[in-house]
Amino acid sequence: MKKDTTKKTALGGIASKRREAVRVKAKKNRTESSRKWLLRQLNDPYVAAAKEDGYRSRAAYKLLQLDEQFKLLRPAQRIVDLGAAPGGWSQVAVATMGKKGKLIGIDLLPIKPMENAEFIQLDFLAPEAPDTLKAMLGGEADLVLSDLAHSTTGHARTDHIRVMALAEAAAMFAMEVLTPGGGFVCKFFQGGAEKILLDQLKKHFAKVKHAKPAASRAESSENYLVAQGFRK
Repeated sequence: MKKDTTKKTALGGIASKRREAVRVKAKKNRTESSRKWLLRQLNDPYVAAAKEDGYRSRAAYKLLQLDEQFKLLRPAQRIVDLGAAPGGWSQVAVATMGKKGKLIGIDLLPIKPMENAEFIQLDFLAPEAPDTLKAMLGGEADLVLSDLAHSTTGHARTDHIRVMALAEAAAMFAMEVLTPGGGFVCKFFQGGAEKILLDQLKKHFAKVKHAKPAASRAESSENYLVAQGFRK
């Protein structure tokens, strides 16, 4: 049998396989927007790869690619995953931190159990959330991950402001629970208001970068801020 010498990337070498495009027919009970969403999902290589690689969501590849660029994940880390449902980012983090690490995922939605991870159904904005998370971790966090996003309204400016408010809240939470030298990753949408968050992070972290992983759809304004070297 010929040995497979295909180089594997953070995509797992799966999504890059050529597939015949799927077409979605219009139906009476299906709106044009839902038809386009379904068409995009069926033809998205990362959606197909997630199914084949066993990830709970295509978002897993975003963290894989961010980690490849910034070396975020290490063995034995204490990690908080904000907005963890359905658990794609948690899967990636758990695979690296190993059994000596600790991951706490928090979300308003229930999350299917995962080995070496603990999930709680809680609003991270609740006053008791930081102390609850630190108690569950057994100390301060080494890394806080946030892939949080509000449901969209369709009005670009409104959606941008809502997402940035959520990102700023996630940053404040991270600075309450991080250990010195720790890291923070959060999603944001470009639109102008992100400068406030960027300036805030630069005051408290040694390095702050923004990145758009390949798994983020090209047509989306979605980006990620990566802050490393937390200064208590």
